[in-house]
Amino acid sequence: MSESSASLNGSQPVPLLDVQGLEQRFGGIVAVSDMSLTVGRGEGHGTTEPNGAGKTTLFDCIAGLRPPTSGCILLEGRDVTRGSAVKRARLGLRRTFQRQQVFGWLSVEDNVLLAMEWRGGGGGLFGDVFRLPGRVRRERDRRTRVDTALERCGLTKVRDESAGGLSIGALRRVELARAIVDEPVLLLLDEPTSGLEDSDIDQLGGILQDLRAQGTCGTLLIEHHVPFAIQHCDRISVLELGRKIASGTPEEVMEDESVREAYLA
Repeated sequence: MSESSASLNGSQPVPLLDVQGLEQRFGGIVAVSDMSLTVGRGEGHGTTEPNGAGKTTLFDCIAGLRPPTSGCILLEGRDVTRGSAVKRARLGLRRTFQRQQVFGWLSVEDNVLLAMEWRGGGGGLFGDVFRLPGRVRRERDRRTRVDTALERCGLTKVRDESAGGLSIGALRRVELARAIVDEPVLLLLDEPTSGLEDSDIDQLGGILQDLRAQGTCGTLLIEHHVPFAIQHCDRISVLELGRKIASGTPEEVMEDESVREAYLA
């Protein structure tokens, strides 16, 4: 399990992510009901659901793509419930999607580099023209971070290729490289093994293990590949029609009678 996060009062640990009583309604339909969960530093937390779309709606709310009807979302103790997706990303919350979202006409390297453009280079046009030392230093740092992310995700050999021509497995690694290049605090991974071959799943698992070993980044993933979730999650929350019916270690969840009934119904 992960180490304790920093605390607000010196005694109580503050999770990276703390979701409290989250609810999302669409008219009379309740997509997420009274959802609470936490993710700590270096911890992997998985979510799964045998039917319905509650888990993706949950991710949309956490990432800031959809405001919840009620409830609270805290990121490192900061209330971001009404904050934009951009604000949350700049606080270190990053997300990948079930359907890959890359810029197919750009190279793999440029796709990853884009994730750091929001920081700016310093000096504006003047800095570009006269190559001010601060500008050069920032650009060198960005390029170094991109090199590291590409290497970690096994993309160095295809860095100059157009992303649109890559396999599904490679595209997922491009998304992951883009998510980790700028020191994430929390990663939301939406069905990261979907459509992948066994070799790609093993490579993805190795990347996640390396990230968790650093002890600073937590992961929250939606995953139907049970062996992968068991191997890479400390805790699993099981949803049924947007409502949490079980939560605990993978072993505890696998033995839960309500989970068995939900998946066998």
